[in-house]
Amino acid sequence: MKTIKGPAIFLAQFVDDISPYHSLDDLCKWVSGLGYKAVQIPSWDKRVFDLDKADESSDYLSEIKETVNKYGLEISELSTHLQGQLVAVHPAYDTMFDAFAPEDKQNNPKARTEWAVNQVKKAARVSRKLGIDRMATFSGALLWQTMYPWPQRPNGLVNTGFNELATRWEPILEVAYDEGVDVCYEIHPGEDLHDGVTFEMFLEATGNHDKVKILYDPSHLLLQQMDYLQYIDIYHDYIKMFHVKDAEYIPNGRSGVYGGYQGWVDRPGRFRSLGDGQVDFKQIFSKLSQYDFDGWAVLEWECCIKSPVQGATEGAPFIGDHIIEVTEKAFDDFAGTDSDESINRKILGLSKNSV
Repeated sequence: MKTIKGPAIFLAQFVDDISPYHSLDDLCKWVSGLGYKAVQIPSWDKRVFDLDKADESSDYLSEIKETVNKYGLEISELSTHLQGQLVAVHPAYDTMFDAFAPEDKQNNPKARTEWAVNQVKKAARVSRKLGIDRMATFSGALLWQTMYPWPQRPNGLVNTGFNELATRWEPILEVAYDEGVDVCYEIHPGEDLHDGVTFEMFLEATGNHDKVKILYDPSHLLLQQMDYLQYIDIYHDYIKMFHVKDAEYIPNGRSGVYGGYQGWVDRPGRFRSLGDGQVDFKQIFSKLSQYDFDGWAVLEWECCIKSPVQGATEGAPFIGDHIIEVTEKAFDDFAGTDSDESINRKILGLSKNSV
């Protein structure tokens, strides 16, 4: 077994135009003071990281590493959530997702997709240059608007959607394979990969590609009312990244899993700061340790009630208290005996002449 690394923190929800959230240097100084040991960097936000420059300039990458390391931190992973989202966008969402793309790619779905694909490829190359062997992303979605089967889906529609999704991702996966970087899809509503079944569909459509992996975030599974602990039992071989995020689901007589178009604070299912929700993190950390998860435990703060500063401040000790230093010996070794084949046979009632 292996000890999970952490605590780490995803910077995306904290970047702002005011100090200390407006630069990578100030953010690293801040989170280091809170007790974090690594940062997960959003690769789309030039206030903290310029992916294009990182792909072109070794000097820039050295500056990034020096900035992070001088505060005793590491880079846990790069995130391409927003670019990955744009690899596959159904026309119904064109306007809403255009904001994730540069202005010169907006109102041009083909150009936007090409840009997104190239961005995720760059992230794989840059990850390898940084010495990181996994990265975070979203799958995008061509089928999400058909999630509820009304009107009835035509036969073959789902297969067509996943085959097209795989076709768009295969060039990225090949670059990732060449670079030795796992592509970890966050299993997330709004993405075509939003549960176990859809992950399996995508994996099959890619020909069981070696670099198709999972970013495990239990909050999204709890809000779908899934067994997020059994999910680890089933998919532990694919789980290479871990977002530590809490959530709660409190059903009522007015709305349920779909949320009634309400804002987050009024939905039955909502994200909470660590320790304020219903996720059983003791069991999650136990299972991930049992299955040799060797990645970082990364706080992703999203809460509709508590402030981000309080959430981040409480997050580091919460994660630290849940990390299990795995044992290197069995608890009953004191009562063990040396191996002796003759004694073993005697215990089993077997003589030298037994057949």
